[in-house]
Amino acid sequence: MLQLIHAPVASPNLALAEVELRAERLQVAKRLWRATAVDGREFGFELASPLKHGDTFFETETHRYVLRQVPESVVEISLEMAPSAAAGIGWAVGNLHLELQSEPTRLLAPDEPAVRALLERLQVPYRRTEAVFRPGRFARGNLPTHELGPSHKH
Repeated sequence: MLQLIHAPVASPNLALAEVELRAERLQVAKRLWRATAVDGREFGFELASPLKHGDTFFETETHRYVLRQVPESVVEISLEMAPSAAAGIGWAVGNLHLELQSEPTRLLAPDEPAVRALLERLQVPYRRTEAVFRPGRFARGNLPTHELGPSHKH
């Protein structure tokens, strides 16, 4: 039986056993979609706003169902550089109309030929890796991460 979901659980019970529902980033960004958790339970999502990686979206007496975004191929740029250089890289990636994620020690961008060519042209060292890519999330030092969210589009 399909379980219909409208929003994440407001106060999830973290003591319950976790059941994953794995989804790709582009699917997670949607408000209307269907998926099946690893235990075979089916869900339909009719959301006012998209869920986020790690959200608990359903609970039973014994389990909580958690959205886990699938890691994808990204380029990682170390932030061991001057803040002005990091800002320039962010501007350059944004100027390609591509998305960026910032963490306290690194920037992440989609692993696309245009991004790699840009970084090579700018002589910015990078490495290809796998990560949960959440564009629009920006860390500021040790402060909590700020999320621009899906409404921030170029």
